[in-house]
Amino acid sequence: MSVPSLKAQFDALLKAPSVSCTQPEYDQSNLAVIHLLAGWLEGLGFSCDIQPIAGQTGKANLIAIRGSGPGGLVLAGHTDTVPCNPEKWQHEPFALTEADGRWYGLGSCDMKGFFPLIIEAVRSLLDQNFQRPLIVLATADEESSMSGARSLVASSLHQARHAVIGEPTGLKPIRVHKGILMERVDIIGQAGHSSDPALGRNAIEAMHEVIGDLMSLRASWQNRWNNPLFGVPTPTLNLGCIHGGDNPNRICAKCALEFDIRPLPGMDTEALRSEIRAHLERIAGERQVHIEYKPLFPGVPPLDTAADAPLVQACEELTGFSAGSVAFATEGPYLNQIGMQTLILGPGDIAQAHQPDEYLAMERIEPTVTLLRRLIVRFCLQPGA
Repeated sequence: MSVPSLKAQFDALLKAPSVSCTQPEYDQSNLAVIHLLAGWLEGLGFSCDIQPIAGQTGKANLIAIRGSGPGGLVLAGHTDTVPCNPEKWQHEPFALTEADGRWYGLGSCDMKGFFPLIIEAVRSLLDQNFQRPLIVLATADEESSMSGARSLVASSLHQARHAVIGEPTGLKPIRVHKGILMERVDIIGQAGHSSDPALGRNAIEAMHEVIGDLMSLRASWQNRWNNPLFGVPTPTLNLGCIHGGDNPNRICAKCALEFDIRPLPGMDTEALRSEIRAHLERIAGERQVHIEYKPLFPGVPPLDTAADAPLVQACEELTGFSAGSVAFATEGPYLNQIGMQTLILGPGDIAQAHQPDEYLAMERIEPTVTLLRRLIVRFCLQPGA
């Protein structure tokens, strides 16, 4: 397959919707994106392995390798996006629109746009001898379950030592970030005629109390935990979505809440869940409702890559910035768990992610390509890296 221009690749990826979501009605396959990337990378001489995600129909990772042996460099990103509200966009979400020095589209910043930049960086190096492998990793479901990254434990990536994930950091290296838990509370009460509250047990009213307790717990955690390395130095808890009831004149029998928690390094996630569970048990007893509490996925641990790791030092040298921290979570901890030194470094800005009219500033394109090319030279072409 011939490899299109950078701009044409960008446009093709945006035109392949790949939303991942905890709500099944919004969730989509990522296979169209995976097959586009595999075709282009095979055209550049990469060996491509498409790995379906067990138990996830229509979901797969791509591992594309040029070169062989241990070590080398992994350039990684996720192929999915969050859902969007097209009516709130001034530009088409599922296509590339160039305007005001920006490339607009869902995934332009977070983070389909990283893959064409990788391809552009490696094009001019294809005539050189890769002494260690360059691995392009494209994963599924980062925005929901992290199932793609979690499945990598059994992959051939165990020989790699250095990984850069192109999440939006404004081209500043990040070596530390918070973890994330995504949780769900289901309350089952009893329906009845709204004219007499005694005829039922209102799940929405019980959820109102649950929300109050969660906000109190959040305040308690923020008083107990603080880490000045982070711009948001405390743990956070976000009430993300709520669903309940079916008619104004019926006592609500079911209500569900989904929320996330972003713990700091050092916080015990199971202890946090135990605190929540104790509050829910009390409310269930007092309200005479059934409450189920479960994680939507196992959770992402914090990232903490050593400050003296060779990759960290290389990226600090090449960017001119000291490696810092962010509050959002990435797939980095999973790559660290399978033996890599992992850094987060990409051209977008997190303020643009998950927003209407998401964009990548065009002024970031050439600096990113140059940076990636220098990393490939250092970790794949030069001896001893």
